[in-house]
Amino acid sequence: MNAMRAICAGALACVLAGPALAAPPQGFARRVEAARVSLGVPGMAIAIVENDQVTFAQGFGVRALGEPERVDADTIFPTGSTGKAFTVADLAILVDQGRIGWDDRVTDRLPGFEMYDPWVTREITIRDLLVHRSGLGLGEGDLLFVPRTNLSRAESVRRLRYLKPATSFRYGFAYDNVLYMVAGQLIETVTGETWEKFTAEHVLTPAGMLHSTSDEPARFATANRAYPHARMDGGLRGAGTQERLDERDELGRNGAPAGGLTVSAHDMARWLLIQLDHGELPGHSGRLFSEEAHRQMWKPVVLQPMPELPEPLKATQPMFNTYALGWDVTDYGGTRIVWHGGAVFGFLTAVVLIPDKHVGFSIEINSEDGEIIRGLMYELLDHYLGRPHVDWVARYRALKQQRISEALASLKTAAAKPAAVGPSLPFSGYAGTYSDPWYGNIEIAATDGKLTIDFKSTPRMTGTLEHYQYDTFVARLDDKTIEPPYVTFSLNADGKVDRVTMKPVSPIADFSYDYQDLLFTRALERRP
Repeated sequence: MNAMRAICAGALACVLAGPALAAPPQGFARRVEAARVSLGVPGMAIAIVENDQVTFAQGFGVRALGEPERVDADTIFPTGSTGKAFTVADLAILVDQGRIGWDDRVTDRLPGFEMYDPWVTREITIRDLLVHRSGLGLGEGDLLFVPRTNLSRAESVRRLRYLKPATSFRYGFAYDNVLYMVAGQLIETVTGETWEKFTAEHVLTPAGMLHSTSDEPARFATANRAYPHARMDGGLRGAGTQERLDERDELGRNGAPAGGLTVSAHDMARWLLIQLDHGELPGHSGRLFSEEAHRQMWKPVVLQPMPELPEPLKATQPMFNTYALGWDVTDYGGTRIVWHGGAVFGFLTAVVLIPDKHVGFSIEINSEDGEIIRGLMYELLDHYLGRPHVDWVARYRALKQQRISEALASLKTAAAKPAAVGPSLPFSGYAGTYSDPWYGNIEIAATDGKLTIDFKSTPRMTGTLEHYQYDTFVARLDDKTIEPPYVTFSLNADGKVDRVTMKPVSPIADFSYDYQDLLFTRALERRP
């Protein structure tokens, strides 16, 4: 923390001693509310900090559709993958205590841990767990906890040894969640405390984030909480009218170290202050983690690919895009930006830092309308970087509507042209229990003239298989919030089912529905 900031005991002192606070854009709250209403977002909360002061912390809209309770700055929202930085903070505390090192081999701290490749098992480090360079594919293994699970964290970590890599170890970037689950299990092994307990007692409480929670019982015991919403009735997820989801049917707690925190705007403001002050606690009351740990957190490790952006978004194209320890480190208009997005079904979050301006902000919503998150993110960046105002919400909204229209057209084309061939077997020929090494079992049953499917590691993920073409069926799942897959049966030379593969039906399904990574064979025919 520099000397100028150290003498700023209050807002007036900061004004007298140094540069005045930039303050949020004029009329910002009014524009936020107008955008929220226009897009049909039920509720949201925003926090902004500048030069060690909270200059904006406000809620908008309601906690749940059809209910009168309003969102305020103490309403807690699930914040998805922005929680990865908190798991990194857990590890940083252990590094500061000398109990682990960033480049320790995982197997030295988590005995029995295995990856698919024995060489990777031997070489993978704690740092590797955090930067998405393990060789796993995008979202690979997420069905271990998406949309829910009956697996423990320890069992889920044990099953990672069966996930086949998509690329070579440390070859490049592919975002994953499951290795943060490993980091959570490692924390428990080293400390004897669960990730939930360690995070609550060693990060949230010292940080003064007293409304925020790291476990579901505490979340559901909090009256002032937001509820999830999504658009489900328009032909695919993301299209149609907004509806409230079951808040207790979200991600399994085994994956919580990858993004299982629930945080209010006021508490997120404290987190922003701690990050901008390199680990120092607000009020100069000590440190959460050391200056050296902070340097490691924001130090770029892996290059991220930079897809070509469409013309309306060209001005946001970065010159570099990297991943550090739980943070994206990129640039906007030549200024370094440290940020991360978060998504839990029914909620979206962005946490953004502009270190050179000593500014940070967070945006949380209780729906899946990401255009308002990205739009307001760039409006605030433009404001604090002195760039011209652009209606980014409108631009992102138009592009999302185009994307959904194209996806609906693709689904319509696929539905109109299935080959009127098959199935090859009577339904009883498809029935049986099939096993995938990392996911576990599915059960196919022929009952009352129809085929049913039951994903055994995922509670209440059941449905009917509707014939599509050849030996491919569409799983019409009972829970309409779950992305349906195509289910394809492959026959061997004897005319019996040899294997079962899947892929999402929706062309814009969330990558966590990694059906394409599954390969099922008949359970009784598998070798031990």
